[in-house]
Amino acid sequence: MSELGYPGILSSMPKRNRLLLARSLKSLILLVVLSPELLLLGTSLQLQDNAYDGLLFAIHPRVSEDHNLVPKIMGMISEASSYLFNATKRRVYFGNVKILIPDTWKAHNYSQAKWESYEKANIIIADWYRKWRDDPYTLQYRGCGEEGQYIHLTPNFLLNDNLTAIYGPRGRVFVHEWAHLRWGVFDEYNNEKPFYMAGRNQVKVTRCSSDLTSIFVCEKNICTQENCIIHNLFKEGCMFLHNNTQNATASIMYMQSLSSVVEFCNASTHNQEAPNLQNQLCSLRSTWDVIMDSADFRKSLPLDDAAALPPPPTFSLLQTGDRVICLVLDVSGKMAEADRLLRLHQAAEFYLLQVVEIHTYVGIVSFGSKGLVRALPRQIRNHKDRRQLSSALPTTVIANAGVDICSGLRMGLQVIESLHGNAYGSVIILATSGGDGDISNCLSIMINSGSTIHTIALGPFVAKNLEELPTLTGGLKFFASDRASSNSLIDAFSRISSGTGDIFRQPVQLDSTGEIIDIHQYVRRTVTIDGGLGNDTVFLVMWQTSGPPDIVLQDPSGKKYFTEDFNTNPGLRSSYLRIPETAKTGPWTCLLNNTHSSRQALRMAVSSSASDDAQPPITVTARVNEAVTHFPHPVIIYADVKQGFHPVLEANVTAVIEPEMGEPVRLELFDDGAGADIIKNDGIYSRYFFSFTVNGRYSLKVHVCQENHSRRLPNSTPGSHAMYVPGYIVNAASYEIRVSKSLQKIRDDFRNALLVNISKLTPQPAGSRETFVFTLALLTKQRQQQLDGETGEGNSIYLAVRALDEAFLTGPVSNIVQAALFVPRNTSSVTAREFLILRGVVTAVGLIATICLIILVAHCTLSRKKKSRKKDNRTKLL
Repeated sequence: MSELGYPGILSSMPKRNRLLLARSLKSLILLVVLSPELLLLGTSLQLQDNAYDGLLFAIHPRVSEDHNLVPKIMGMISEASSYLFNATKRRVYFGNVKILIPDTWKAHNYSQAKWESYEKANIIIADWYRKWRDDPYTLQYRGCGEEGQYIHLTPNFLLNDNLTAIYGPRGRVFVHEWAHLRWGVFDEYNNEKPFYMAGRNQVKVTRCSSDLTSIFVCEKNICTQENCIIHNLFKEGCMFLHNNTQNATASIMYMQSLSSVVEFCNASTHNQEAPNLQNQLCSLRSTWDVIMDSADFRKSLPLDDAAALPPPPTFSLLQTGDRVICLVLDVSGKMAEADRLLRLHQAAEFYLLQVVEIHTYVGIVSFGSKGLVRALPRQIRNHKDRRQLSSALPTTVIANAGVDICSGLRMGLQVIESLHGNAYGSVIILATSGGDGDISNCLSIMINSGSTIHTIALGPFVAKNLEELPTLTGGLKFFASDRASSNSLIDAFSRISSGTGDIFRQPVQLDSTGEIIDIHQYVRRTVTIDGGLGNDTVFLVMWQTSGPPDIVLQDPSGKKYFTEDFNTNPGLRSSYLRIPETAKTGPWTCLLNNTHSSRQALRMAVSSSASDDAQPPITVTARVNEAVTHFPHPVIIYADVKQGFHPVLEANVTAVIEPEMGEPVRLELFDDGAGADIIKNDGIYSRYFFSFTVNGRYSLKVHVCQENHSRRLPNSTPGSHAMYVPGYIVNAASYEIRVSKSLQKIRDDFRNALLVNISKLTPQPAGSRETFVFTLALLTKQRQQQLDGETGEGNSIYLAVRALDEAFLTGPVSNIVQAALFVPRNTSSVTAREFLILRGVVTAVGLIATICLIILVAHCTLSRKKKSRKKDNRTKLL
């Protein structure tokens, strides 16, 4: 049995002299160990007695504080719980829900978060970067029946009630996304293939179920389905509008916005012909079939009492406090082997000087057979604080000392609790090589402490149950091999972030590599800093033996930095250079020449931070599909490459898998929709990995090369998402047209303005052009006098219209149109009656045009047609 832990850092390891254009790299450490599979307690979502407890919402720290946001979340979940309960035939509903408030919001009477963080949330509330859009979606890149990563909702989606006209009620939208996230079902529509051919050139709509009624609209008018086909191809601008009133009850994964839709497609309603992802990825199975096969429903039966309703959801409001971290570092005798303590010191110093976010409290503990406090929590406010903390790192091992991991962990808890009295929301980073350290004696204490524990296993002989700590506390698992050229310790520390999700406050690792270099030979590395990075840029060089290599670093303008420009620590065998101000964008080339008398390992790491709040850096998140694998079952490796939330396409992505002993294996990942990659061009690069040679821990890095031809998709929505609805066909049965000489009266008192007789006008379907002609001469004498008696503005009249359905429900009043009256001079030859007729005739032409415009506007208004908006299938509705 092998256990896979994740994640760590992206790095690149090309051959010597190869040009690498690496951007915003992160990586993952994959562990394969012999230990039992454990359930993540305390931080995971659980289904208990038909209720989902522990559902976690997290608001991004860059979302502006708005006290309406939390009530909107509560209202959405309360609505969703009832809808979900009925849709699942009384099986499941939402119980306790946690909402994590960012530390950028003012403190109120919130509970303190424990393990909860933005990066662990089931639902994130965040704005899109650079582009204003509100499509709710679920990041979903595993197969049918597999859980997704998270649901992404924007603040505007929750706050702007007008968006319910596009997506439907928020509770229904959430259930649609929940089915993606929890049960691994997929959309039953297809924006790229909205229609398909069946039988003898019969046009069908990609939908489920087929019982939904609708009409074709092409070129902004009603048309038949034959008008949508030209030589077996669908005409541009052809679309399909559903009737607002339906009898069909399915399906939630097609169009949950329809009021009649209350269930998922099942075997009797499923459309197996439709070319959608649900059929493609789930072998033509219905969504309800997949849901019923999930672990949730295998152990949950419908509630017995048919009349009983589920209790409403309860909510817990949490807020993160001060960020507190304690490094718990092994200094036992085993740390003297393979320069483990030296490399640990290098990596921990890099972490303190470059990675830990400002305002974080950091303490340091070392341990062998007992724990020792080296530094109480100190808040990082400047580089002086960082230097002070790094000076407290251990430099020597305790000879012949055994290892007691629990003594170090208990001391770490005491250091953390010395600050605020508890360890809620804190982080412990445990690095050890101890093979005989038993953690069972302190496992319960650490789980209940409220601290998240990340572990770094150094070498091949670490206790096999070490990874139980991060598994049970929501931490990360890392493995660092003893290979002299391995940079896995730097990678591990660089991956450990604050968990806030704010990529503008976190350094991005651009490069991390190492090679064995012969005497008087050199290695050349080129790293590109893109426009979103450049602040606080650091180049770190490390070597294996007594003296540093000759270093030449050249920036994009040609300026060179040499060994003497670096800050060198001979005892630590490292040199670093911090670029002043903002580093220039473009390629930076570093040449390392081994001037030592024998071959040695040379290693380098580069990191930089965001320089522009309006332009997020390109980031990579690497994951594996399973925490435990058994030979010969493969592991799927994923790399999510994106800028903000937008996917990046056509990048060169390579995974490097390093076993405890032996040479690394390189594996290219693809985003082509084949093999392990389920969706093409979604920015998720994937591949199966079979080549496990032995049982044990494996370290995984992923590096990304973005060449000049690589492109982004700034307008695409990643993952699976609720359908954007451009409009509906509604029962608009009659019109009500009123006229007045007073703009204020028709605007503020429409119902009492003068009514025009339009009994001969029959409304046409939405999208039709209608014409109705009338003259003021047709008005009764009483109504003419009423109009003449109004106080107007010159010789103008104002008209507006609204629509009514069969139940006499009215739509909103349209826009108001002004028409000018032509009044001729008085002459004795013209009677008063003739004057009125003449006046009516000369205004008739203007009224014809205005009524046409008003009727069209009324249709669009009653159909809840919003302003012109981009649609995925490139169609619009007027």
